[in-house]
Amino acid sequence: MSGALILEDGAVFAGESVGADGFAFGEAVFTTSMTGYQEVATDPSFEGQIVCFTAPMIGNYGVDERRSESRRTHATAVVMREARGPEWTDWLHDQGVVGLTGVDTRSLVLHLREAGAMRAAAVAGDHDTDEVLRAVREQPAMAGAALVAGVSTRDRYTYARDGAVRVAVVDFGCKRSILRTLEASGAAVDVFPHDVAADSLADYDGVLLSPGPGDPAPLADETRMLQDLLGRVPVLGVCLGHQLLALATGKETFKLPFGHRGANHPVLDHRSRKVLVTSQNHGFAVAPGDESGVTHSSLYDGTVEGLDYPELRARSAQFHPEASPGPHDAASIIGSFVEELKTAA
Repeated sequence: MSGALILEDGAVFAGESVGADGFAFGEAVFTTSMTGYQEVATDPSFEGQIVCFTAPMIGNYGVDERRSESRRTHATAVVMREARGPEWTDWLHDQGVVGLTGVDTRSLVLHLREAGAMRAAAVAGDHDTDEVLRAVREQPAMAGAALVAGVSTRDRYTYARDGAVRVAVVDFGCKRSILRTLEASGAAVDVFPHDVAADSLADYDGVLLSPGPGDPAPLADETRMLQDLLGRVPVLGVCLGHQLLALATGKETFKLPFGHRGANHPVLDHRSRKVLVTSQNHGFAVAPGDESGVTHSSLYDGTVEGLDYPELRARSAQFHPEASPGPHDAASIIGSFVEELKTAA
């Protein structure tokens, strides 16, 4: 079956449908990760996005439920140069994800780099391009979108009961690999919804603010909760959690032209002067300029990649220490956080 990706600026990229039938709307973005396609599709931070893979072959090692980062898929569609293996494409179909193969992904990525991430529709089957384009332009933009309520747990639950210290995770769109890393580091883990009150977290040994989708700026309630929590318990923010720590301490965030998504992003640690190759997935960032508390910076564009406020007992990383997929240069960040909690307990 024929298919196409139709961008809001009128650009059309033809392909062949290999996933679910129908239409999928979302923000068209790309990731440079060469592996982890199943993890990408199930990462809550890809909520409401159409993901183009820059790697030329996707699906060549199949699927496994243990690789899923959440209970469902969050990418609305995936775009590939060449989809490999029926196991992957059957999984896309079963998950209700539109999949396009045979797309000139190189041209698409160059277009998104020049024009920026934008609203789009992935279409499987016959369609009227002009009609689809009108529908695309009626979709809400990602800037200003508060998406965490749609991906967060609704109720508190316990992930790991046994551990030397108790860590509360605020779920803004948490990946399973973060929870596994905390448990493997020796923490008992409870997971809370995004609208948890600070008082419910203050008795824990530590709090981890998880990654998540959308724009951090509209999350006023979550920012106020964090302001109420700071100084009362050690806090580690990851990705969206990093951005919320920045907002809670007076910094600003902004929308990146085409985002940081992939497993090859170089980050400078200002203290050690080492360069970490990191896994990233975000369309918004902390603006450079205010250097107070800054510990890490992107070597691509200078955006703030790490913060540390000892007086507030809080630190953060824009990149993903748990990777999945990606390199493990930053893997010690979560483990070191848990070890420090054990020492203080």
